[in-house]
Amino acid sequence: MNDLCTDVGYMSVNKFAEQLCGDHVEVVRQDENALVAVLADGLGSGVKASILSTLTAKLISTMVANSLSLKECVEAMAATLPICKTRQIAYSTFTILRIDENLEAELIQFDNPKAILVRGGTSFDYPQTSEIIGDKTIFKSKLQLHEGDTFVAFSDGVEHAGVGLSLNFGWRREEITAFLEAIHDPTRTAKTISAMLLDECRTLYEGKPGDDATVCTVKIRRRTPMNLMIGPPSDPADVNRMMALFFSKEGKHIVCGGTTSTLAADYLKKPLSTSMPCYVAPDIPPTAEIEGVDLVTEGVITINKVLEYARDYAGPNTRYEQWCAREDGASKIACLLFEEASDISFFVGRAVNPAHQNPHLPINFSIKMNLVEELSQCLRQMGKNVKISYF
Repeated sequence: MNDLCTDVGYMSVNKFAEQLCGDHVEVVRQDENALVAVLADGLGSGVKASILSTLTAKLISTMVANSLSLKECVEAMAATLPICKTRQIAYSTFTILRIDENLEAELIQFDNPKAILVRGGTSFDYPQTSEIIGDKTIFKSKLQLHEGDTFVAFSDGVEHAGVGLSLNFGWRREEITAFLEAIHDPTRTAKTISAMLLDECRTLYEGKPGDDATVCTVKIRRRTPMNLMIGPPSDPADVNRMMALFFSKEGKHIVCGGTTSTLAADYLKKPLSTSMPCYVAPDIPPTAEIEGVDLVTEGVITINKVLEYARDYAGPNTRYEQWCAREDGASKIACLLFEEASDISFFVGRAVNPAHQNPHLPINFSIKMNLVEELSQCLRQMGKNVKISYF
């Protein structure tokens, strides 16, 4: 296992007035250092296109997950997908990107727009060969990866953006490339890059997309561990063991909860500073400070807000601007977990907080446990490696 990881983020926008998207993205992580991402675009839009693209993406990813070679997968799909008699094009097109050991990429493309690779802030013209399989031309590429390499694959709805509106001939590939180079920032995640490109598509479509548009970004980045502790252990005798394990972990450290932060301060023999609290957000309790801890926040209320942001970020990502630049505890945790972290360790104490036993408060022990479990699931959907330790 090397110190690199693969960050994947994708988003779609439906054709105007359509309930379903005719594009589909499927990601299969074979292990911590290998994955396959498939972007399929079904012919047309609506239900039929959605079914075709979903079947295509799932079939390819399933075959790969069952150890079939990419060549076998492509041959099977090329032989299976028929050609539309009217339009003389396949019923579903696809882009397959396979990452191995976070060091080598294999890219296979069939009738989708050519994926863009941004390396060091500028586009990189990767090598490409073609092969005829059946009556279909498949383009293939193999290349060694560098840290920061960012693949951006997209459906033709992105290139069609602005046709007959703001642009006469749509959003040409060189213009899309220039946009990606202009927004290049090493700290941006794959999901953020996809969201920014798709937002520009919406603007060019003037809010009424004429086609389904999907962007799937795959970025090679360095692993960044993160540690979050919430709640004291059920047995007070385990406090030192929990603290020792938590603070011995590599990476940044987040402590959540009043009792937990007091215990952390005692363990570190540092003062817990809560002077002059600043309520940055009226619904989020203020943060505190302990020397040696990167972030100190309140517990359940703050984590509940982080979970709200996580549900959205793992899905449509409509609330990104609400937390990406704010300074309250929940927003800071969201930035650290969603944007910065690749590997996250939760240290969860099972002690029952007496304050939460008030029947007039909507908080109890099971709710705290459920918050952590659901947040972990959302983080895994984002592609994070998550480990939970209970005390």
